[in-house]
Amino acid sequence: MSVPRIVALRGAISVAVNEADEILDATEELVRELMARNRLEPDDVVSAIFTATSDLDAEFPAVAARRIGLDGVSLLCARELSVPGAMPRVIRILMHCYPPEGSETRHVYLREAAALRRDLGAAQ
Repeated sequence: MSVPRIVALRGAISVAVNEADEILDATEELVRELMARNRLEPDDVVSAIFTATSDLDAEFPAVAARRIGLDGVSLLCARELSVPGAMPRVIRILMHCYPPEGSETRHVYLREAAALRRDLGAAQ
């Protein structure tokens, strides 16, 4: 019997405006897509770290994850580094999970944030 392998999945999504509903809707879209592409159920998720750029402060992204069933998962929100010239209004996620055996890791970059990882274009 093999030991389950934990993996870390990455993702990001841009947000149009700094409003609570926009942050929650974008985060929900990102989490749902990350879980769908990696065939994950809430029980497969160990933890998730969300970061948001400094121009997004109307709501915690983790609220959206809890609303869609990750209420038993350890979640953390943090501020993304403020680097000159970086893309504004972006929420990022680092999710630790136990994917189905033999599955391929699929990172998810949505909306304008897809430009952050052009090398993953085939996975978009």
